[in-house]
Amino acid sequence: MAKKIAKFEKVSLIEFKKGIEELFPELSQEKMQEMYDKIKLPARATKGSAGYDFFLPFSFQLLPQEGIKIPTGIRVKMEGDWVLKLYPRSGLGFKFRLQLNNTVGIIDSDYYYSDNEGHIFAKITNDSKENKEIVLKTGDGFMQGIFLEYGITVDDEAEGIRNGGFGSTG
Repeated sequence: MAKKIAKFEKVSLIEFKKGIEELFPELSQEKMQEMYDKIKLPARATKGSAGYDFFLPFSFQLLPQEGIKIPTGIRVKMEGDWVLKLYPRSGLGFKFRLQLNNTVGIIDSDYYYSDNEGHIFAKITNDSKENKEIVLKTGDGFMQGIFLEYGITVDDEAEGIRNGGFGSTG
């Protein structure tokens, strides 16, 4: 039986709006609230699935070589010796060469306590070599997260405290 070590949550509406306003500055407060209300927490499709599907809070299309930064509206609280690794959904990667720009996203357990509430963002690119356009709708699964336990070296002396996301630890 798999260990139960984490819990997905929504970030606050205020934090979600910060991410959305960067992407869609013209969006009304009502539309942002509506988008926030429809956020689905990540879920496994079957009891044998290792990955938790992350769902889109808005619709968009990507032409070949175009990318987009997605504020998911999601955070995760997990035990200290665990990490959440993020990958594109297999079908989207296979059919369209949809890529996470950092190849694999790493969400550390202490990210939950950052000033941005541990808001998980994903930057994706349509890396199609066949000129395929990707059209994704609100609620579509676009990436998956897998929890993994990890170890540290016997002489580890890390004392730093995280506050932020991409590149925040140096």
